[in-house]
Amino acid sequence: MTDHDPAPKRPHSTWQLAVLTLVGMALFAGFMGLGVWQVQRRAWKLDLIERVTERLKSPPADLPAAVEWPGLQPADFEYRHVQVQGRWLQSKTVLTQATTALGQGFWVITPLQQKDGTVVLVNRGFIPAKLRSQWLEAPEASNTTDEIAQVRGLLRKTEPEGGFLRHNDPQGQKWYSRDVAAIAASLQLPVTAPFFIDAGLPDATLHANPEAASASTGPWPREGLTIVRFSNSHLVYALTWFGLALMVAGSGVLVARYERRLRVASNNSPHGHQP
Repeated sequence: MTDHDPAPKRPHSTWQLAVLTLVGMALFAGFMGLGVWQVQRRAWKLDLIERVTERLKSPPADLPAAVEWPGLQPADFEYRHVQVQGRWLQSKTVLTQATTALGQGFWVITPLQQKDGTVVLVNRGFIPAKLRSQWLEAPEASNTTDEIAQVRGLLRKTEPEGGFLRHNDPQGQKWYSRDVAAIAASLQLPVTAPFFIDAGLPDATLHANPEAASASTGPWPREGLTIVRFSNSHLVYALTWFGLALMVAGSGVLVARYERRLRVASNNSPHGHQP
């Protein structure tokens, strides 16, 4: 070897290899953990889809009893098909902003008082934005009716606080979400269920053909606009995370082999024996 020959690459020091090993182990463990989490999420999502599908097919049941309300979790009731009777508290109707297959507008939320005095909020359906003032002003005159209303629909969990970057404003009559507790407090309702009811069952025709639906002229409010759809890409995400974990492991093997070759070359090189 001449004086102009470059010195062979030397292997990394022990502490450098230790750092690389720790980083690789952390990445591998992290990616594997995320993959396992996505597998668990997939199992949860499949169970949710099966549970909701069964509830939609079931005949309507009564509301959960008021004594059960404090301990209810969304998984216990959401999308359950129910029926309930009571009197509309028309003057306490509120409108919450909505985007549906029929376009932009509002949900009509009216309290329904049951025989035992408890109240459940009912989303009676969608109205176009142009009808907002009509529905906010009209209910007062019709609040004296003693007619018993019967409602069938799906139980839904509350939507607290508001919409994206928008907070509910009860004083200004601006509601961006169906926040049961906030609406009940604003209207000074008696004991109110912690969920609300979407009146009607999902209308597959409207969601399958939104262009035809948007041309609809009523009747208002329009029921059946509940969207029952759950994305389930967890298997793809899980495979992605597991793939990244395998890439980290493979990279570790390649680095180890490369370092081994460098050490062998360094030990066999004259430079490696210089004092």
